[in-house]
Amino acid sequence: MRLERLAAAHLNAVEALEEAGQAHPWKRAILERALDDDTLDVWGAWQGATLLGHAVLAWLPFEAELQAITVAPHARRQGVAGMLLAHLVTRARQGGAERLLLEVRENNAPALALYRQYGFGEDGRRRGYYPPLGTRGGEREAAVLMSRPLEVRAAD
Repeated sequence: MRLERLAAAHLNAVEALEEAGQAHPWKRAILERALDDDTLDVWGAWQGATLLGHAVLAWLPFEAELQAITVAPHARRQGVAGMLLAHLVTRARQGGAERLLLEVRENNAPALALYRQYGFGEDGRRRGYYPPLGTRGGEREAAVLMSRPLEVRAAD
């Protein structure tokens, strides 16, 4: 598996991954802007010519924010998200961010476990933030706000 910074030329692959991997995928126009935005880093994990996952890192003053990680359903539980997350933690640290932020659905147990494994702690919650999953409706879901400090290392 290799990591590569994604660009506009990868738009179709990123859009297909979003459609396959998210209940509420990012729209094509938003993806197109993200791939062309200098304040965002969009990274992809590839197996040959197949995009297995992607992650979006936003640069903020003094901080960075993980805006998304999406992994293809057939590639889940194979270390793709962990590989992307580890890379973005390193990128954020090297870019001078003091802290890496993210938010996640409160019922996304695999993602919560991954983030905790990588040193993220819970900072708070946004009640009723996410729309219900699926087509049947239901209650809105809280967003868990998480962050981890990024110490600057001389070896990085």
